[in-house]
Amino acid sequence: MIISRTPFRVSFIGGGTDYPGWYREHGGAVLATTIDKYCYISVRELPPFFDHRFRIVYSIVENVKQIRDIAHPAVRGVLEWLRVTKGLEIHHDGDLPARAGLGSSSAFTVGLLSAIHALEGRYTSKEALASEAIHVEQTLLRESVGAQDQISAAFGGFNHITFAPDDTFHVGPMIVPRERLEALQEHLMLVFTGISRTAAEMAEAQIHNLKHRRPELTRLQELVAEAIAVLSSPATDLTQFGRLLHEGWMLKRRLCDGLSNGTIDDLYEAATRAGAYGGKLLGAGGGGFMLLFVPPEHRARVREALGDLIVVPFRFESSGSRIVLYQPDGLR
Repeated sequence: MIISRTPFRVSFIGGGTDYPGWYREHGGAVLATTIDKYCYISVRELPPFFDHRFRIVYSIVENVKQIRDIAHPAVRGVLEWLRVTKGLEIHHDGDLPARAGLGSSSAFTVGLLSAIHALEGRYTSKEALASEAIHVEQTLLRESVGAQDQISAAFGGFNHITFAPDDTFHVGPMIVPRERLEALQEHLMLVFTGISRTAAEMAEAQIHNLKHRRPELTRLQELVAEAIAVLSSPATDLTQFGRLLHEGWMLKRRLCDGLSNGTIDDLYEAATRAGAYGGKLLGAGGGGFMLLFVPPEHRARVREALGDLIVVPFRFESSGSRIVLYQPDGLR
């Protein structure tokens, strides 16, 4: 039995510039962190006593004989990519709902790759895990996804991630005083809008519009450097970070139709009236989780303005994807 634990991520600024259609021409940059909410994947060899060779348990249960018959695209893609021949049982559990803007799909892919490599006795670096996950999702499955989620899930931590036109990437850990990071965490609220959406639909629309949204994407890329400057300078008022989040969200809303809607706009307006300096929908948009920048003294008032919506407490994390149980022979 192998169990991997892979974190979800919160992307602050730069989303959209991590699509190949953009960074292969202009480069790209994002500022993101992983949080202490995780995707767990367990994998074990399936004894040869069943009619099926593969059992996959997530929101549904699949029992199939061939990899090509697996409905879950990431499972099918990973098993084909790794040329798995032995029967496997795979279980998925997550701390937060899927399709909510926290990079859960890529966390699943990274965690599954990590677990199967471990089952085969192979060590895989964080860079290799991220690169393999990007290859599976973008090339094999042809999904409309960027490249930041896989990198954040594999590496973990609070990072400045840059993308080069030759498809290489660089992960630069944010060097910020501990007190500054603590203050930032105290200013952040993670709110579930209650709206689930299919990220691929929003991402596909954004990708289609890339060439028509050059000013917005260029400015989003510039905001990354400005946000880093704010965080790196203890003398700078931290509320400037909230204002940059707001500017980034206003820009991102223009990337495609449907990225926001009336319900989300009303929620955001209510939060800012109550004291939030800024925020954004996480992920490709359309629903899921909203991140808000709220001074601690305004937190109760903003919480009241959110009504019955769920606010999820979280902390930054730095471990990235890791194996938390390693029993390849099935014995204790």
